[in-house]
Amino acid sequence: MDDTIGFGTRRRDDLFNRLLTLLLAEGFAQLGVADLATRLRCSKSTLYTLAGSKEQLVVATVTQFFRTTTTQVESAVAGAVTARDRVITYLVAVGDALAPASEAFMTDLHAFGPTRELYERNTAAAALRVQGLISEGVAAGEFRDVDAAFAADMAASMMSRIQRREVAATTGLDDASAYRQLASILTVGIAAADE
Repeated sequence: MDDTIGFGTRRRDDLFNRLLTLLLAEGFAQLGVADLATRLRCSKSTLYTLAGSKEQLVVATVTQFFRTTTTQVESAVAGAVTARDRVITYLVAVGDALAPASEAFMTDLHAFGPTRELYERNTAAAALRVQGLISEGVAAGEFRDVDAAFAADMAASMMSRIQRREVAATTGLDDASAYRQLASILTVGIAAADE
């Protein structure tokens, strides 16, 4: 019986992963449940076992995306030694995690209220995480005594612009490059005087 439960969970996870890959590549506004079922080679009723409507399916998939990217980002940060490395690693890892998201996905994400709220909550959580990393660096003497909340708010503002593709439009930088630039500028700006 345990094998059956494990198999069902693996099938469900596989379907969510394939759905996420499709949505990241093409967005979701223009795809109906029948389109999704056809593209994923499953029945509509199979998709409805994941969620009761297309909207709920999209929200569940986007929630899974953010959950997975958070785990990936935190995994990357766990290996960083210094406060500067942690901030840089965090921001670069966020950019890397978002790299598979197409313009269509990001447009749809912002246009649909529930997914926009998920994005905003995740950006707020990321800002708090950056604030914590900066505070740790200030306490350790690696960063000069800056207002960590302000530095994190500044980072969050840029993160929002990057994710809305505004930075790409004005600078030509892809998301990962923009996050690297943000990490570099932010950490140099708050570095302790003796660095």
